[in-house]
Amino acid sequence: MDKFFVITNGLKDVGLVTTEKIRQYLEQHNRRCQIQIAEEKKEGPYHYTDPDQIPDDTECIIVLGGDGTLLQAARDVVHKEIPLFGINLGTLGFLAEVDRQNIYPALDKLMEDKYFIDERMMLTGRAYHEGRLIGEDIALNDIVISREGRLRVLNFINYVNGEYLNVYNADGVIVSTPTGSTGYSLSAGGPIVSPSASMIIMTPLAPHTLNSRSVVFSPDDTLCVEVGEGRKVSEEEAIVSFDGDTMLRMVTKDQLIIEQAKVKTRIVKLSNLSFVEVLRKKMRNH
Repeated sequence: MDKFFVITNGLKDVGLVTTEKIRQYLEQHNRRCQIQIAEEKKEGPYHYTDPDQIPDDTECIIVLGGDGTLLQAARDVVHKEIPLFGINLGTLGFLAEVDRQNIYPALDKLMEDKYFIDERMMLTGRAYHEGRLIGEDIALNDIVISREGRLRVLNFINYVNGEYLNVYNADGVIVSTPTGSTGYSLSAGGPIVSPSASMIIMTPLAPHTLNSRSVVFSPDDTLCVEVGEGRKVSEEEAIVSFDGDTMLRMVTKDQLIIEQAKVKTRIVKLSNLSFVEVLRKKMRNH
């Protein structure tokens, strides 16, 4: 690899100290390196990273921060089909596999082409009100629909490929990818799935019935979650988030259609930490 682009989280790399070290190291080895600071945008087609600033011939996007920063970057730049390489400045992550102490050896491997590309499936979600599209986005980890406002449970009516499945009487529903199975879905009791798998996982959030369980679907299935009517309130309110971001508001009878996205996130891996190793270390810490 010769042409790099760095997306950095300025809150985690205070003063961009580590970012500049990466730039200097790459340029000393006659590699191209450009930098963009990930900042939340209130308006516009992207969320944190402006993909138009990334040259089309970029071979690797280095994401400096952590899993959250990488998730944000993935949603903004996935259509450019440039592989992402995560460097973790926080706690041990599943996506950002390299820490501060191993940055230079990792950069050497990238420059020597000693890596492999791991493709991760994504989800696309489209929200409809009275049959009209009111919003859509993609997610690498999960799409979550949950109650909004005062504390109360909602009825979420679920369909698969147009066929009625069940009703979750719960605080919300988490629909995740294998990559997202170790995130919010896991904390809600969902299964841990290898990120190399292709499937869609639906998990109720704080269900109020004992028989509510996660359900795993084929990546080719189309899921529909409809906001049901409340017990006392004629119109309930719900909110949809994509990877913990991009909120869409929904009301009773609105529908959220979720299916596998046509694009995939490409993650650069150096094989120094397998998914099993990271999982074992995470479990040991808890």
